[in-house]
Amino acid sequence: MKALAYMRLRAFLRSGRALAPLLCAVALIGIAYGGGAATAGEAYAFTSVVIFPMIAWQTKIILDGEPDVQRRLARVAVGSAGGELAAGLVVAGVAALGAIVIALGLPWIIGGIKPPEHGTLAAQLIAGLWAHLLVVPPAVGIGALSSRALLRNAGWGALALVGGSLLAIVLGLKNSPVPFLAPPLMPAARVTAADPTDFAALLWPTLWGIAWSAVVLAVYARLRRTRA
Repeated sequence: MKALAYMRLRAFLRSGRALAPLLCAVALIGIAYGGGAATAGEAYAFTSVVIFPMIAWQTKIILDGEPDVQRRLARVAVGSAGGELAAGLVVAGVAALGAIVIALGLPWIIGGIKPPEHGTLAAQLIAGLWAHLLVVPPAVGIGALSSRALLRNAGWGALALVGGSLLAIVLGLKNSPVPFLAPPLMPAARVTAADPTDFAALLWPTLWGIAWSAVVLAVYARLRRTRA
């Protein structure tokens, strides 16, 4: 599995397919902070939302990178469907770290961060890092569910990717009647923007995110096992 994961990550990076979602994230963050600065908590609340669909898109690109026959051969070479499936998800998770580095560092580079008006910078940085790490599993899950291996058709895959990302934001709004149908993307952003000094506020969204991601990834694994 390690060899397969390394091969997929290397192919993703060397083929240049990694550039499209990352450049899109850079453009959105640059536009947002090109005209003014925000506190680290506010900035990271925004960037955690921005990179969510980017990581989902990146995951779809990674999982769609191989032709169907090559993917089936990889399953045979690894020796199990679970190993082949896990290799793709691991690569998607590792690749997401690059998006997180950009989202955390770019606001500083372009002068988009100003001193905190209340609270401490350390608390904002910790909450910001937490918010970005929290979006990775659900974003990978949405990208996986929109992959060609499941939906076969490029149009349905694009619809699932865009629709899933939008629903994750819309259903997570403060007045949503069914917030638990979405990952805790927006609640985590609100906690981060509020400059939490009580880190107990991070616990509930964390548990929510773990449970939501586990369900989505279990559905993905189940569907992959029933499709060649």
